Amino acid sequence: MGPMVTIVGGGFAGSEAAWAAAQRGVRVRLFEMRPGTPTAVHRTGNLAEPVCSNSLKSNRIENASGLLKEEMRGLGSLILPCAEAHRVPAGEALAVDAEAFSREVTERIDAHPLIEVIREEVASLPSDRPLILATGPLTSEPMALALRDLVGGDCLAFFDAVAPTVTLESLDMSLVFRASRRGKGYDSDEPEEEGPPADYLNCPLDRDQYLALQQALGEAEVAEPHLAGEERAPYFDACMPVEELARRGPRTLAFGPMRPIGLRDPRTGRRPYAAVQLRQENRAGTLWGLVGFQTRLKWPDQQRIVRLIPGLQNAEIVRYGVMHRNTYVCSPHVLLPTFELLGKPDIYLAGQITGVEGYVESPASGMLAGLNAARSLSGLPGVVPPDVTVLGSLVRYLVETPAKRFAPMNANYGILPPLPERIRARLEKARRYADRAKPAYDEFVRGL
Repeated sequence: MGPMVTIVGGGFAGSEAAWAAAQRGVRVRLFEMRPGTPTAVHRTGNLAEPVCSNSLKSNRIENASGLLKEEMRGLGSLILPCAEAHRVPAGEALAVDAEAFSREVTERIDAHPLIEVIREEVASLPSDRPLILATGPLTSEPMALALRDLVGGDCLAFFDAVAPTVTLESLDMSLVFRASRRGKGYDSDEPEEEGPPADYLNCPLDRDQYLALQQALGEAEVAEPHLAGEERAPYFDACMPVEELARRGPRTLAFGPMRPIGLRDPRTGRRPYAAVQLRQENRAGTLWGLVGFQTRLKWPDQQRIVRLIPGLQNAEIVRYGVMHRNTYVCSPHVLLPTFELLGKPDIYLAGQITGVEGYVESPASGMLAGLNAARSLSGLPGVVPPDVTVLGSLVRYLVETPAKRFAPMNANYGILPPLPERIRARLEKARRYADRAKPAYDEFVRGL
């Protein structure tokens, strides 16, 4: 039969990976277990069937997902023209008629002369190379076990508990201070010793501010389960939703993730009544996550509540908190920027299993995996877009984030390298990011 790329999973990422490889003259075998083996959330056997939303987010360049779409078009996306053909009114967002959209994706892949679609479940790791695993958050149990053996059990997660992430430049640093609870002052009121900057940012709250935050958390609206069966998912002590802690009593948070022990507010010289800590989320220090604030609250409530915290009143949230069933690897430990597994030549991962979030990010990762798998068959080295592009920055987030802080991420301008000058106007800042990214991406595409 000759050389070919084998892909497991016909969702957004797998479909785009198959198209990217086939459009470069490479034969592809695409395995999809549906409809013979159904999932709890899919309704059809179509490829690339949306299940959680019908929106592919904003088309505007001022939004990182809009610029990522432009980058995908530059590589010859399949998903985006199908989405545009079946667009439904949704303001600036690209929303689709889900069934018509997924049907056209299926028809176009079925009609491609270099793609063979095989409708059967893959229960063990195929021996074919190059191999792309794009099985998504609903990876079947046999394949999840095979993946665990491939990457190591410590590098595979099945439950997603993520707190909101904000940009550094949106913080009010006149209220926020640096300090670590585990300095000299841990479990005491003694000041920390002189030394390197502390690892944490702290937002101090007085008693009234704390009680207002605790009440707002207790009254906020919880989102519906992300996937079937999540309403029965157990909470672990280490990832209890912050709103659940708030409902357990007025001092629960103050003795839990907001305990102020070992902290001293430099504005008052005293220990605050409570404190929200933020931890650095990326190497550049542009993103900071709220420690202990994993949540299932609806996003408007999350924004309202986060902005009740002193220092975060103008916070730009680039990743909202989620708690849902997800299957993904610890990419910083196991993945190369080309989406090839470290130490496993010609095995690639794509889609949500890598730690990207969203119906734009997943196919974008699939395109890059498909491109690099096709290049491998031709004896060419793998490629990665420049880090000033959205796709390039997303790749680098996956592989360069410290492993202990790694969590799934969507496209946002907060993960791009900072601009040389500080720009407060959000739209102007986004345009500058786009203006910097476009020529770099065009040059990348010309070099393929």
